[in-house]
Amino acid sequence: MSDSSSGSSWLERLGKIFSGEPESREDLLEMIKEAQSQGVIDSDAQVMIEGVLNVSEARVRDIMIPRMQIEVVDASESLEVILENMLTTSHSRYPVIEGSQGGRIVGVLLAKDVFRAVVKGELTSKEELEAIYRQPTFVPESKRLNMLLHDFKASRNHMALVVDEYGELAGLVTIEDVLEQIVGDIADEHDVEEDSTIQKHVGGAFTVQAITSLDEFNAFFHVELPMEKSETIGGLLALELGHVPVEGEEIELYGLHFKVLKATERRAELFQVKPLEASSELAELEAV
Repeated sequence: MSDSSSGSSWLERLGKIFSGEPESREDLLEMIKEAQSQGVIDSDAQVMIEGVLNVSEARVRDIMIPRMQIEVVDASESLEVILENMLTTSHSRYPVIEGSQGGRIVGVLLAKDVFRAVVKGELTSKEELEAIYRQPTFVPESKRLNMLLHDFKASRNHMALVVDEYGELAGLVTIEDVLEQIVGDIADEHDVEEDSTIQKHVGGAFTVQAITSLDEFNAFFHVELPMEKSETIGGLLALELGHVPVEGEEIELYGLHFKVLKATERRAELFQVKPLEASSELAELEAV
């Protein structure tokens, strides 16, 4: 079959499917599903088209990261503490707040700006840190995602702070959060490779999947966590806490500091683990 006849056939098939104009969003979705079932578009294209439609309807409040789950920089902390926290959490952008609880937002720190200043020897004081704060961008919870995406593209800004009707910080949203509504999940700095349940990060911290067996955990960290009541680290921590771990929750056990990075209402998924003391064996881990 020639290219022209193939193209004509494709257009005819598409025309037949869309010959009746959709009268509602539901009609359009049905037509898209029909197009996929007829082989006019593949399943990935169907998901993306439906994602675009969802973005036009959804609002910032539907996808934002709630305030309680945001990693912030407390401007009142010392420079050393701020840099250590940034190394441990390993995000690319941080809202800067004066006072960790209910404080005023004074700027945004980009990890790349901090790294550049450190390398150049231009970051030795809090004043020099404040000099590289970027102006925060604020958006209301009610803003539509398609408009937010347009604003992100126009400003080349990739993060916005979400405020509620009273002007208080309600959450945070990134361009990645919007794009995920169209293309599906995008791996982020907390995602762990499938073939590894424990990964080392800068600052002597490790990310550990909740499904990691206690045998593997004990062998890796050279500890002896009890294995009588649970087979996984997630199960053990749930028992120790007495409830399902909550995102942002922290606990110190067996010489280790645990922080819940990801969790659902039913179970924890990912922890940050950091040795409390630099024993000789744990120091060897940090050097690996």
